[in-house]
Amino acid sequence: MNRIITISAVGIAAAFLLGTVWMTSQGGKGDKFAQCRDSAVAGDLGGPFELVNAQGKTVTDADVMTAPSLIYFGYTYCPDVCPLDVDRNAAAVEILESRGDMVTPVFITIDPARDTPEVVGEFAEVMHPRMVGLTGSAEQVKAASQAYKTYYKAHPDVDGEYLVDHSTFSYLVFPEDGFVQYFRRETTPEVMAEQIGCFIDNAS
Repeated sequence: MNRIITISAVGIAAAFLLGTVWMTSQGGKGDKFAQCRDSAVAGDLGGPFELVNAQGKTVTDADVMTAPSLIYFGYTYCPDVCPLDVDRNAAAVEILESRGDMVTPVFITIDPARDTPEVVGEFAEVMHPRMVGLTGSAEQVKAASQAYKTYYKAHPDVDGEYLVDHSTFSYLVFPEDGFVQYFRRETTPEVMAEQIGCFIDNAS
């Protein structure tokens, strides 16, 4: 089976979904992160979730995001996009760690039927030693996805194989402030690390 995914249509749909939650009313006033942003102030993204970690334990967002966290929604069977995006996130986290800033990389599957706790755990460990892999029931995954306004849709199953179209944004979340910024997949690790460092410096 030719496992090639086209993301242009997905990107357009995801951009539309994400675009609906940007607010400009604050205009940077009273925003401690204003100097770090390259987009309008964000609102109504993120929030509580309940998922299952690699050990099969049910965890909440509060359990997982005890430090600045970089979240990506994808799936382990993804042939190209997810591994590249998650590897980019891991590289950014490594740059930040070398500067003394600890950020937790988080991978949330949008394919819970195949991505069991063991599978997401192995994937996360390969990508980065501190990466947290999360799955859950279809309902739990859907709720987490909706909180971050992400998009995903599975293709028809053919002999047990199928692809999943999905949005490709990464989300920076702080324990105290919640969601603060998103990153497109074309953002380089160096640019991402620089911008995340700015948010960390201005978080206190």
